[in-house]
Amino acid sequence: MSGVRILRGSVGVLLGAPLGLAELVFVCVAGPLWAVPAARPAVTAGTRRLVGLDRARLRAWLGHETPPGDGSLGFLALRGLVGVIAGYVCAASGFLAALLLGGVVWEVIRGESDSVPMRMPGVRIVTNTGILGLGGTLIAAAVVIATAFAAGAVERRLADRFLGPGTAELMRRRIAELTATRSGIVRAVDDERRRIERDLHDGVQQRGVALAMLLGRASHAADPAKAAGLVEQAYGESRRLLDELRSVAWRIYPTALDELGLRAALAGVAERSSVPVTVHYGLSGRPVSAVETALYFVAREAITNAVKHAGARDILVVLEEDAGQVSVSVSDDGRGGADASGGGLSGLARRVEALDGGFRVTSPPGGPTVVAAYLPKGEPCG
Repeated sequence: MSGVRILRGSVGVLLGAPLGLAELVFVCVAGPLWAVPAARPAVTAGTRRLVGLDRARLRAWLGHETPPGDGSLGFLALRGLVGVIAGYVCAASGFLAALLLGGVVWEVIRGESDSVPMRMPGVRIVTNTGILGLGGTLIAAAVVIATAFAAGAVERRLADRFLGPGTAELMRRRIAELTATRSGIVRAVDDERRRIERDLHDGVQQRGVALAMLLGRASHAADPAKAAGLVEQAYGESRRLLDELRSVAWRIYPTALDELGLRAALAGVAERSSVPVTVHYGLSGRPVSAVETALYFVAREAITNAVKHAGARDILVVLEEDAGQVSVSVSDDGRGGADASGGGLSGLARRVEALDGGFRVTSPPGGPTVVAAYLPKGEPCG
């Protein structure tokens, strides 16, 4: 713990002492008034104001951000008691330390100190008042530090316990979050269906029409050589049609992901990319199916965007894990300026959030662009 942090914590505890005294007085007055319905708005307003002062003190001097909430008289009573006791101990110990240190300095200036014999069973020690004063100063300072540390820890716990949302509020927020997530999943599925329809219409269907026209011309050709040439063209078109079908099927869901795993599926994406893609795979094992699929689609969509829109020359994919989550980040050296609200990226965000994960896009003008997703290792809750 740094000296500046100790000093700030001690000042914060000392400032909490008069505030704690005011809170105790307020609780003693407001407690009985709460039984009067007409006085409750004033009690609530006073509680919020005192809690706001405590929030500001905790943030400024103890570096603690308290959760949002109105607070309660119970918090003010407990916090006030802790503040008064801790402030008194810190003030008394600090005053004693200053007094003892002043005595030591005075003796040093005078150049004199009195001998103090100390007797213990079997031992006789002779010291002087300067050493005793310095030792007492250190002990008093240690009491100040320990009290400030303990009071700060207790106040943080009280703030987290009493000022945060209650169980009902947490449940309400969770329901709202799940409702939004489920709606996002429906939109993502609809977007994916439209993309598949567009791929089939613009690619596969056009090649199918071209193949049918070539075969029709070949069947009506009077010249055998011309018919053979048209059949040869139709054969080439059929090969391209099959390649297009495979590409569409791969974009919908790669079989390699189920059969060989995420590493092999991403290797396939890297091989198909027209821009060099480096994959750093740091996962010790295969994630659960839903998480593995989300990681794959995040990486693939980010690579596709970098190739098509960013003008990237190099793409890096990094997959990592820690005790509770897995993550994927895709960075490129393109022009940047990616729109996180676009259809592809927003669909990825909804897919990740449906698994209780986090999604982030950083793309300043001029680059680089970083697309990252964080997902729990196990099955999502909810």
